[in-house]
Amino acid sequence: MRRFILSQEIIVLGSINMDLVVRAPRLPRLGETILGGEFQTFPGGKGANQAVACARLGGRVRMIGKVGEDAFGKTLVAGIAQDGVDVSAVEVDSAAATGVAFITVTHSGDNAIVVAPGANGRVTAEDVLRWEGLFANASVLVLQLECPLSAVEKAIEIAQAYSVRVVLNPAPAQTLPDKLLQSVDTLIPNETELALLTGESELKAGIERIRKTGVRNLVVTLGEKGAVLASGEQQVRVPAYSVQAVDTTAAGDAFVGAYAVAVCEGKSAQEAAQWGVAAGALAVTKAGAQPSLPHREELMQFIHRHPAGEIVPFEG
Repeated sequence: MRRFILSQEIIVLGSINMDLVVRAPRLPRLGETILGGEFQTFPGGKGANQAVACARLGGRVRMIGKVGEDAFGKTLVAGIAQDGVDVSAVEVDSAAATGVAFITVTHSGDNAIVVAPGANGRVTAEDVLRWEGLFANASVLVLQLECPLSAVEKAIEIAQAYSVRVVLNPAPAQTLPDKLLQSVDTLIPNETELALLTGESELKAGIERIRKTGVRNLVVTLGEKGAVLASGEQQVRVPAYSVQAVDTTAAGDAFVGAYAVAVCEGKSAQEAAQWGVAAGALAVTKAGAQPSLPHREELMQFIHRHPAGEIVPFEG
């Protein structure tokens, strides 16, 4: 079957990691050592995951990032390229190792992650500026926070100059200036990230705090509870799909990728959020980060076979 490819381009600026994954019966408590089970390596990094998620769903994707001059870097870049991502703006940095993520996954699919950024932490605003020409043909810019904030800010600045829509997944969460948030078309945090961003422990209060910054669209992912979309005067709950979770790693990245592709296709924020929830549901049914990301035909079949639940107003 001929692969669907969008005519408009998506730029992803972000991290490229090798995920080192161990299975365990539960997450260890502070100071505790437990025996794990199977160990595996998977290609990952939020940036790379979201680039691959977009590409598998039909996005024409260019990625900006860095890897080290090592075996992990070579393997990761080759894998991203195999999925159709243009990696011409992924640079090799001989002064740092490729980023790695140490991930513990429980039998129930929950996870705990520690990331060593490596080369990801050496992406600079100057690096982004060097690739400014890519923005001329782009429709959407996808960002996370596993690269330095200065590089993220420069990418947003360039995107605005070229009228490119900005989708920001603020993970790992950190305090962000209101000026940056005002430049974001869609902010996609999970519930924990929203609380860290806003200092508000309650979901509704966190949503209201972000809305006051001027973010146009806010989508809070809620895992097995779906998502909440706040757009304009609208605040609705997008229902989840019932699936058997194997590994929740990269479910959020699947959501972001599906959302970005849907927006590129001209779909509304609500439709894009529905795509995101479906893609996230598919991702948790498989192990690993990038291996779990769905292809377009798989997503379309899933949506067709599992009609979306009713979207209802969000009351908090």
